[in-house]
Amino acid sequence: MTDLTAGSRSADRIRDEYTAMTQRKRVYGGILLIVFVALMVAGFRTADSRNAGSFVDGWHRIFDYPTEVLSEASEKIGSMPENLVTFFPALIETINIAAASTLIGTIAGTFLALMSTRGMALWPSLIPLFRRIADICRAIPEIVIALVLIFVLGGGPVPAMIAIAIHTAGALGKLFSEVNENASLKPVEGLHSVGANWSQRMYLGVIPQVGPNYVSYALLRFEINIRASAILGFVGAGGLGYELRNSMSWGQGRYDEAAAIFLLLFVTIVVVDQISGLLRERLTHGSEKGAQA
Repeated sequence: MTDLTAGSRSADRIRDEYTAMTQRKRVYGGILLIVFVALMVAGFRTADSRNAGSFVDGWHRIFDYPTEVLSEASEKIGSMPENLVTFFPALIETINIAAASTLIGTIAGTFLALMSTRGMALWPSLIPLFRRIADICRAIPEIVIALVLIFVLGGGPVPAMIAIAIHTAGALGKLFSEVNENASLKPVEGLHSVGANWSQRMYLGVIPQVGPNYVSYALLRFEINIRASAILGFVGAGGLGYELRNSMSWGQGRYDEAAAIFLLLFVTIVVVDQISGLLRERLTHGSEKGAQA
């Protein structure tokens, strides 16, 4: 009887403690939500007060520019094929920038990931250094790096490629290192026991395990880099973005060209997204589906 009473009291105490903990979490969550909403409202009011015009006064004109572009494009619809052909080389340049930067960034990101993963690093004492390098690479926006490089190297696709490659190396280095954390070290230890050097251990023991995920993340990054290369064109880094800035700067009379560039960029992003999505699906789940079949 005494044991039952003690057990009942213990269960009541645990239930009361759990209820109190749940209530505290709800209170803390409510406080954080209130603080978040207050910060959002205060930030919006500050940004709105510093704008040239009030958002409340100008929000109804948000569709005026797209309307002008579409109206002029529809009036000059006959010139659309010619504009598409004219700006197609700029599209190729944008894709080349994204592809080159993704390739370089993937190679650099792989090195950073291997150098910053415990059990794989060639110099374990330098793991924090390589992690900070990856942090710095992805912390600085591509446009900031591109502006500095344009000042040094001049306008063109090279500064854009280098800027995107640096940011890609940092981002993929972080993602790849997380993939490495889930890889088995037994093959590495086995290769080490038979005298394999570091590059052989990584190439034969690690890359076969993490390769599909590496390629999947690299393809995802390629999609992002196409958008980034188009944006960097606005600061003189070449590609479709540069042509789009010129068309928009001229204003009415060249909006049909802006519409053609928008169409090229939109179709390219959709196509690349679909193709890379299919490839990522096959890389990450293809072997499992094949085994189940």
